[in-house]
Amino acid sequence: MARKFDDREEDEDAAESVERVFEGREVPGWREQVTARALVVSALLGFMFSVIVMKLNLTTGIIPSLNVSAGLLGFFLLTSWTTLLDKAGVPGVRPFTRQENTVVQTCVVACSGIAFSGTRQVKTLGKFFAGSFTWGFFQWFYSAGEGCGFKAFPTLGLEAYKQKFFFDFSATYVGVGMICPYLVNISVLVGGVISWGIMWPYIEHKKGDWYPANLKPSSLRGMVGYRVFISIALILGDGLYNFLKVMTRTMSALVAQLRGPTLPISGGADDDLTPVETFDDRRRTEVFLKDQIPNTLAFGAYATIALISIITAPRIFHQLRWYHVACSYVIAPVLAFCNAYGCGLTDWSLATTYGKLAIFMIGAWAGASNGGIIAGLAACGVMIGIVSTASDLTQDFKTGYMTLASPRSMFVSQVIGTAMGCVIAPSVFWLFYKAFGDIGTPGSDYPSPNALVYRNMAILGVQGIGSLPKHCLELCIGFFVSAIVLNLARDISPPSVAQFIPLPMAMAIPFYLGPYFGIDMCIGSLVRFVWDRVDGPRAKAFAPPVASGLICGDGIWTLPQSVLALAGIKPPICMKFLARRTNVKVDAFIRSLPT
Repeated sequence: MARKFDDREEDEDAAESVERVFEGREVPGWREQVTARALVVSALLGFMFSVIVMKLNLTTGIIPSLNVSAGLLGFFLLTSWTTLLDKAGVPGVRPFTRQENTVVQTCVVACSGIAFSGTRQVKTLGKFFAGSFTWGFFQWFYSAGEGCGFKAFPTLGLEAYKQKFFFDFSATYVGVGMICPYLVNISVLVGGVISWGIMWPYIEHKKGDWYPANLKPSSLRGMVGYRVFISIALILGDGLYNFLKVMTRTMSALVAQLRGPTLPISGGADDDLTPVETFDDRRRTEVFLKDQIPNTLAFGAYATIALISIITAPRIFHQLRWYHVACSYVIAPVLAFCNAYGCGLTDWSLATTYGKLAIFMIGAWAGASNGGIIAGLAACGVMIGIVSTASDLTQDFKTGYMTLASPRSMFVSQVIGTAMGCVIAPSVFWLFYKAFGDIGTPGSDYPSPNALVYRNMAILGVQGIGSLPKHCLELCIGFFVSAIVLNLARDISPPSVAQFIPLPMAMAIPFYLGPYFGIDMCIGSLVRFVWDRVDGPRAKAFAPPVASGLICGDGIWTLPQSVLALAGIKPPICMKFLARRTNVKVDAFIRSLPT
């Protein structure tokens, strides 16, 4: 009976094993994994996703995981490549491997800042990609001037539109809403209601009392200051809490690991304390440990990059001194380790939090008279680059481990992808900058909210609280504490309660931008919610490709839109919405014009 039970366990293990399916296939060496076709596909997808991420970053700063779409497109392009060459009669075409798709994933992640799927999902993504692209093209025809087009459609009324409560028909953020958890989308909408529905109208009534009435609309001493600094307070409160939380869990896990093994064991005997290991685990560990990266290479490369940065960064940013950069590179490995380890435990990267620490530390160190604002922002970029790369590469190593990809191929792919990004990302930004002249302007299509937030963090770190308008400090303290309390409440509450407590970081985003994109995201959530209830298995399989198609299609439309703008070709129609009384006046004015 015991033997039959053991046989049944082995059969179940074999049925659930992935590596047994590939057991008879030879695992290619790391040089054969980093193929020319994989790098070409990586470059194409890297450019494509750089355009998409750039658009998301310049509009709201919310960037969902695009791994599903990158994986599907990588799979589609590589399999199409091999199929076409095979049909053309080209001899010696090697079959597409899962290791190559992992190389594509690593390159694309490094460039824009993956490894199985089914063919039906690729078709679904393609259909919604085409539909979203076409919808973006259709909308363009009606956006001939400021405040024109579907993006200015007052779907909830003109008064609500003035407070940025409207649906702007964005396929991108409907798709984002389908991917993001329900709580994130609801938190964004709640933040928009609290700020634009309650707080900002109240503070605007205090014009002339809390802040001068004759200030420019963009002045940080006025209404914009409340919007920016209160959102920063929420972000910092949320960041501090999660930093302490992740660090505590990281240190606890390290201490437990140093004390001894805590994994489940196969038997209760004292003489057999080996952890349970499946066939997949044994196979993957064996392959993964074959191609280790030498420590001398790792330390030597880091020292070389640090030396290059110490020499070149101060030449680019004159306010940044060589010792600021050197200090960042000395501290960064410790923070990078903590971030990579903590991200593995919690799936939460705190790279931007470490970047904010660099803003305050280096900015205060340099001082206001010596360009502390620029120095702090430059140091922030250095720190985020180091810390985020560590966690990204660790995640890629995990993917490589699960697909029998060599760690050396992962490392080389990361280096190549980073090199691609150094060329592609500035080129994409230049395209946006030249095509859309209002980049970074409040109220424009591309307000670049993250740039404003980080800049004002630097101002706050260098100039202190004297840069805040009246009563702003008290409000900032209140929201800073509220962020900590909300996070603590979520952690100590049972899941049935915690799922209804909003996320402070998500709430902070619409404080400056407005709630319109939160409405888009909640519509996406509603679509996903209904789909899950009607056909859960199909929704689980096809909602990510549908959402990815919506995001990618609308994002890629920005590319031809930019080319049209650079060529001086403007939309032919302006579609605007006016109040009835205003429309009567406009009609009367038009009739008074000479024919």
